[in-house]
Parts: sequence; C-alpha cells; structure tokens
Amino acid sequence: MVRELELKIAPKDIDNQEFIRSKIAKKLRWKPETIDSWQILRRSIDARGPQAFYRIKVQAFKEEQPIEEPRFLDEMKAVHTAPSVLIVGAGPAGYFAALELIELGLKPIIFDRGKDVRARRRDLRGIQQFGIVDPHSNYCFGEGGAGTYSDGKLYTRSQKRGNIYKALKLLVEHGANADILVDAHPHIGSNKLPNIVAAIRATILEYGGEVHFDSLVTDFIMKDKVCKGVVVNQETEHLGSAVILATGHSARDIYRLLDKHQIKIEFKPFALGVRIEHPQALVDQVQYNQAERDRNLPAASYKLISQVKGRGVFSFCMCPGGLVVPAATAPGEIVVNGMSMSRRDSEFANSGTVVSLEEKDLSNYQDQGVFAGMAFQQEVEQKMFNFGDGSQKAPAQRLTDFVNRKISTDLPKTSYIPGVYAAPMHDLLPAFIYDHLRKGVQDFGRKMRGYYTDNAVVIGTESRTSSPIRIPRNRVTYMHEEIEGLFPCGEGAGYAGGIISAALDGQNVARGVAKIIHHSS
Repeated sequence: MVRELELKIAPKDIDNQEFIRSKIAKKLRWKPETIDSWQILRRSIDARGPQAFYRIKVQAFKEEQPIEEPRFLDEMKAVHTAPSVLIVGAGPAGYFAALELIELGLKPIIFDRGKDVRARRRDLRGIQQFGIVDPHSNYCFGEGGAGTYSDGKLYTRSQKRGNIYKALKLLVEHGANADILVDAHPHIGSNKLPNIVAAIRATILEYGGEVHFDSLVTDFIMKDKVCKGVVVNQETEHLGSAVILATGHSARDIYRLLDKHQIKIEFKPFALGVRIEHPQALVDQVQYNQAERDRNLPAASYKLISQVKGRGVFSFCMCPGGLVVPAATAPGEIVVNGMSMSRRDSEFANSGTVVSLEEKDLSNYQDQGVFAGMAFQQEVEQKMFNFGDGSQKAPAQRLTDFVNRKISTDLPKTSYIPGVYAAPMHDLLPAFIYDHLRKGVQDFGRKMRGYYTDNAVVIGTESRTSSPIRIPRNRVTYMHEEIEGLFPCGEGAGYAGGIISAALDGQNVARGVAKIIHHSS
C-alpha cells in the first residue's frame, strides 16, 4: 500500500526520522512498525505565521517498497561516429543540449570561448583581487556559464517548458545532492557546481562528444541562408549538421556577428538597477520572527515587487548567506552579481533590485537600432567604472542615503571583495532608473519590516539580468526564423532566465535538431 500525505514539522524535528515516522503513522492510522519505508517528495518552509515551520509532502509504503527509478545516464548512446551538431557555449543550455543529443544518437561538438571550470578560477581571482578582467574567462564566460560561479539556484517558473525533474535528476546523477529533487527552492552552491559541471563534461566525452575550450567563435559559415558551421579563433573551420547557439546573455560580439551576416535579431525587454546587500541576521529576524535563526532553518530570503508609475521594480536573483561578485566581461565596466556557497553561511544577504525596461524607454538610443538596449547597458556600466579609480571597486551608498540623495559619509561592511567606495548613485544611474528604484525600495520597506535601513548598502550596477536582444526562432522546430541549420538557445537567445530554464531550453532545442536531422537522413 502506498499513501501520500502532507505534514507540518517544526524545524527542530526536521531531521528526526523516528519523529516523522510517528507523525506519518498517526495521520494514516498505521502502526509505526508497519511502515516499511517513506520518502519526502516535496519540502518547503512556511514563515507566514509567528513561527516558521516545514511543510513536507511524504510518500509512505506499507507492505511494499519504493520502485528504484532508472537513471537517465543509462539512456546514453555511443555517438563517436554519429552526425555532429556544433554547440557554441558550454553553459547549462549548451551542456544539457549536448546530453540530450547523445541520448538521441547525435554527436555534440562544443566550443567555448573560456576555460574549463578549474582553470577559470584563476581568472576569477584576477578580477576579485587585482581588478583584471579577462574578456574570455570571467564570471559569465567559461565552462558552466554564469551559473557555475553565480550561486547555482535551480528554482524556475518554467513549468511548461520541459521536464524539470529530468534536468534536476541529471544534476544529481552528476554529483548534486538529492535534496534538490524535493526542495521547493533547490540550490547547489558555487563551491559544489564546478565538480558537477566537470562531471557532465566527462559524460559528454565518454560517449563520444567533444568539448573545446579557448575556442572563440569568430564567424559563421553561411551559404544561401543556411548555417553550415563556424569559424573558431579566426582560423579553423568546423562543419556540422546543425549549429546550436547557446552563448549566454553577455556575448555581445555574437550579436554583432549575427547582424554582420544580416541574420535577424530583435530588441528584447530587460531590466537594470543595483544590487542591495543587508546583514543576513536582519533578514532572518524579519522573515522568521526570531531573534536568532533556528539552526535547522536555512538563511532566509525574500522576494519583493512594486509597481511604480506602471513599471515593475523587483528583487532579482536573491542570494541569502551570499556574496556580491564582480561580473564584468570586458575592461572598463562595473557589473555586479550575487552568489552563495552551498551552506549559505555568509553574514550577508544580497539581491539585485532592478527596473523593467521596454524599447520605448530607449528613444535616446534610436541610432543604435536593435542594439539600443546593449548600448544602454554599456553606457551605465562604463559610467560606473569611469567614476572610480580604474579598478573593480564598485560605487556604493547606504540605502537610506540612496533614497535621500546623499553621498554616504561611510559605508557598512560588505561582502564585495574588490571593495566599495561612497559615490552618488543617485546621479550615476539614469534619472528614470533612479527615480523608480527610489520609490520601489521605499515601497519594499513598507512591505518588509526592517528592509529600509541604513545598514543596507546599494552597489552598482546590476545590468546583466537578461539579454537585451532576442534571436527569433520557429516555435515548433526551434530553428531560426530565416536561417536554416541555426538553432538559437538559452539565455543569450532570449528564451531562458536561469540554470534550469536554460537547461530545459537546451533539451528542447536538441530534440528539435534531432527531429530535423533524423527526418532528413
């Protein structure tokens, strides 16, 4: 007999197996000793009342055992001599497309401009400690993409885009903790993701795929509106049955290359703002109604949204127990992002706080055409850099000073390793961005007690929330609207926003590619 039920568990009891067994028995009116096994299907935290507690969905077994689930890795096929598909980008979209292609009997050949996940660490140290930005190896570029060293949050609202369970299970099969299969807001952590990403690469290589690093795609091989392949590092030509373009949201040179070939691209709405950091203890106190967080509760998070003059202002990529990191992809710009380690045990909590932007907002950039959003991003990032001392130190302001248009006389302690300096963020940001942020964070302070405080610091600039450009594709085939053989994919193409949605898009695109190749063969 198998039964499913929901339980409410106090944090102190969440790891007490016998206590949970007794709760199951009581609710089902079974004797505890008759429960052969039980497993948690879903786990979330409910902090809406005076005391936070866990809600768990449990599957209990009486007189039978759970059926062992098959591994997705067991579905992989040797593809050493199969038709090849070129993939540009080794982020989640590219790597999950590669795994799906292998399962479908096609050979993925991946090219990434950056370095493998371990060699990449040296360049992250360079930008953190010395302000040196390698335009090909940084927090955005390199094996695993932006998500590898930017937290590893796996939550997505893309419920209809694909098999979320399969994407999560593949991560588990490559070394992730199985908790991500049950947690409502799963998270891996930037300390654990590198090993998982390396394991995915090992799988791709084992079954006959190829992965090439330090391999910048500098041109497309085109013939009569058909993409035949790519040119790497300005010299080596590679041909394939199809090209999956999975470059991420910051590969600006690829957008320029597409435009050069008159391959259609279009403006896409995006968001821009700042990153705001609070003491984690403050967020815990507010969210959990506790003077000190229970050791069995994770670092608390928040999600806030406000409508200001008909425009959305919202928190984005919230990192409890996290760090603010430099995410520039070229010298001469300041870009920040957030990350957390698996334990989320930093004393800080940070979140992007951004304003949504439409094409009509960028009338001053009409001369840039489809690149208006990209030009706007660059101008803000470069203005932040030029105001500073030429390093990756970021301009900052206490939250209360930010609202009151005052330069801070001093700044709170921050997690941002390159350092911060007091600056007039209210002047450095475009006026309409600042105006909406100012009103938005005041509203956040009304919605979340304790949010509006001079212990919070505003750091500029959070500008890479998503791509400001979309590469249009057919909704059924996933192929570019006008170019045969070219398959836009993931965040850089404008069809994803995070690790899991990018992975799902990679899987979908791979299936689209396989349908066309198998049909034509």
